[in-house]
Parts: sequence; structure tokens; C-alpha cells
Amino acid sequence: MTEAGMQRTASRVFAALLASDDASMTSAELSERLSISPAAVSGAVRYLTQVSMVSRERDPGSRRDRYRLHNQIWYASLTQRDPVLTRWEQALREGVETLGRDTPAGARVAETVAFFEFLQKELLSLLDRWKEHRETLTPNPGNASRRPEDA
Repeated sequence: MTEAGMQRTASRVFAALLASDDASMTSAELSERLSISPAAVSGAVRYLTQVSMVSRERDPGSRRDRYRLHNQIWYASLTQRDPVLTRWEQALREGVETLGRDTPAGARVAETVAFFEFLQKELLSLLDRWKEHRETLTPNPGNASRRPEDA
């Protein structure tokens, strides 16, 4: 995750949540498991929350926050990138007009726009195919460890 650009501590917190049986932990549990300070956990969780990978919830009858990975984390992360790609496309289109379509820079930016348009179209199709494929993996999406052939 760090090689892909995520902050180191956020990567560690994400990995700890991903590897936990119920995909959730308290700040104290994360701090203990990773041997990091509560402040480091807080900063990592703030980042993971901002990028919509983790949510904060309260245990019933407790004042402790529990951090939980979103269901279908990768699907949700990719679907939330759509507005970002749209904003990039818009800004890049303006760049093409500013630079001029007939200039080398304008042509390069126009190709970038075409790439993002293609990516968005293919991503939506890919995510639809994933939803169909996911249904074949588990009879109960909440039980990812159980495969159809185990039923």
C-alpha cells in the first residue's frame, strides 16, 4: 500500500483491519497491535476516513470509537473515484482549449482526456461485471470465507 502512495501508518492500520476477523478494531486495539501511539492511529484513521476506506462507529453502550472497513471496500473505493475522474476530465478539457488543440501540449492533454473517458467507461463496465462475478463466489456476501462448492 505504501508503494502505491498511501501513508505508511495508514497502510498498516488498513492492513490490520483487513486481517482482523470482523474488519473492525478500536483505537486501543490498533495501537496495541501495531505498537503505535493513539495519535498515530487517529491520523491514519482520519486519512482512511477521508478516502472512504474506513468508517467510524460506536459500540453499543460504549464511548469508544470502533473503526471498520467498508463492505466491498475495493468496489466502493473505485465507484467513488468516478466524480474525481470527471473533475479531472473537465480540467483537462479546459487545458486543451487553453493550450490549443493543434499544439503538441494540447494534443498530449487531449490524449489524456481520451484516456480518462475510456477509463471511466471501462471502469463502470468492469464494476458491473464484478458484481455479477461476486455473486458466484459466495451464497452469502457477508460470509466471504464460504464458497459455493463448500455449501
